[in-house]
Amino acid sequence: QCLLSGSWRSDSGCRMVVSAVGEDGSFSGSYAPGPAAGGSEILPSPLQGAQQDAGLVPQPTFSFIVRWQLPGSENTRTTAFLGQCYVGTAGEETLHTLWLLREAADSPSEDWKATR
Repeated sequence: QCLLSGSWRSDSGCRMVVSAVGEDGSFSGSYAPGPAAGGSEILPSPLQGAQQDAGLVPQPTFSFIVRWQLPGSENTRTTAFLGQCYVGTAGEETLHTLWLLREAADSPSEDWKATR
């Protein structure tokens, strides 16, 4: 069974810490980008998420949102992650995710460049 609780590190050096997953699948924690993402200018930021009931499936899907904390910046950014937790043959847990980053746009005409 795959459990999200604990510390995770991505191939690019991002770090995620997930608190205990509640009975309803909700969880919270923090996320810090790695050096490749300009991690030195972005503070560890809060995350909120939900996991599919791990009691129903051994390799559950999950989603979470990170609200980035940028020092001295009025520019707001939010990233949504969707993924699945896999268990390998040796029992190792791996997360596979897809993400979308959204920055605040000043107007509808600037909307086209606000999502990456």
